[in-house]
Amino acid sequence: MDRFQAITAFARVVEAGSFARAAERLGVSVSSVSRQVSDLEAHLDARLLNRTTRRLSLTEAGQAFYERCVQLLADLEEAEVAMTAASVVPRGTLRLTCSATFGARHLAPAIAAFAARHAQLQFDVELSERVVDLVEEGFDLAVRIGEAGSQNLVGRRIGTTRLVCCAAPSYLERHGEPRKPEDLAKHACLTYEHAPSRNVWPFRDRQGRERNVRIGGPVHATSGRFLEALAAEGVGIAREPDFIVGPDVRAGRLKPILCGFEPAPLPIYVVYPSRRHLSAKVRAFADFLVERFAAAQWGLPPAAASGAAKRKG
Repeated sequence: MDRFQAITAFARVVEAGSFARAAERLGVSVSSVSRQVSDLEAHLDARLLNRTTRRLSLTEAGQAFYERCVQLLADLEEAEVAMTAASVVPRGTLRLTCSATFGARHLAPAIAAFAARHAQLQFDVELSERVVDLVEEGFDLAVRIGEAGSQNLVGRRIGTTRLVCCAAPSYLERHGEPRKPEDLAKHACLTYEHAPSRNVWPFRDRQGRERNVRIGGPVHATSGRFLEALAAEGVGIAREPDFIVGPDVRAGRLKPILCGFEPAPLPIYVVYPSRRHLSAKVRAFADFLVERFAAAQWGLPPAAASGAAKRKG
């Protein structure tokens, strides 16, 4: 016996006042409805309906059970409506992860704008430089710089970023400006823990050839924003994404160098575990990020952004 179908048949019989009208509403035969109600009574070991040739009436047990059935079916209908709405309207909690600096400078304003449109959505955000296992740790999505990650993840490009080699004007006045990547061996370079290689900076020359340069310096740190701040104080040369150094370059606190030797831009992705049964909150926020960052320049002034192209021409 399918208990849900039997309960539904019983409730419809009570509401319609007859087996025939209930069967018509359910789109099944009268015998099917009668059998389902009889099976339900046998399962409960209680008579639910008094049957006569002229009318049906609820027994005392039937009345109590019907009241519970009405509530049960109403709760189920409400749950189905909620799930249907959730597949269309973003709601619930969106868990995501992102690097600290990109999160604070660019993702936070994006979340603020998105939250203003979707009051039923909450955000649970982890700002971290580590690569989070989205499935294992229960995250809905991540914003990642460079590689999207596992082949089991769906990655949608939301933008690109350039690595900018830069130093404070005061540092360059004291030590001179490097003219080629190999000159960095004589300079104080600030190294980043989460770079692919701690003491090697890759460059690309005008012919497109890779030029890997070993570097070293007085400070090694886990935060690109921290290294940017040290570079702006004249401690050494930093090599960080444009979305980090953009404000200091724009303000003149940092000057881009070696612009003719920039490596290929890095993609920025929003990634999530799967396209199957993708929730409205993930789909809508991913679409929003793609649109929002489509023309992002990360705050670099036009002169800095076009410097490499002029030098390569």
